[in-house]
Amino acid sequence: MSEINVTPLVDVMLVLVVIFIITAPLLASSIKLDLPRSEAAQAGDAPKFITLVVDKSGQTFLNEQPIGLADLARNLRQTGAAHPETEVQLRADAAVPYGRIVEVMGLAQKAGLSRIGFVAEAVTGPKP
Repeated sequence: MSEINVTPLVDVMLVLVVIFIITAPLLASSIKLDLPRSEAAQAGDAPKFITLVVDKSGQTFLNEQPIGLADLARNLRQTGAAHPETEVQLRADAAVPYGRIVEVMGLAQKAGLSRIGFVAEAVTGPKP
């Protein structure tokens, strides 16, 4: 036989494609936001971090779970007491008023979490 049988290779590749199609939506954030754009935005995560989200309506989410301000303050205090080096990754919709962002940042700083990173989308297209 002088030809290579590629059928097993095709089978394996199709299985991998199906796995990637199924798992890709699970990797994305489930909360839909219109993030502000910044040229300084880069992909990267701190070793220990929590995700704090403020959506367009002003609702707060801690690690993808909706949470009230009183519960948020309590959870942040517990995290700050256990791991003060934890980074807070703050994702806020561009339409959220600045006062709401400052309020959430104040809760994190009061809890002892001073490392706050703002998540933004990178600017695409030509630079002005």
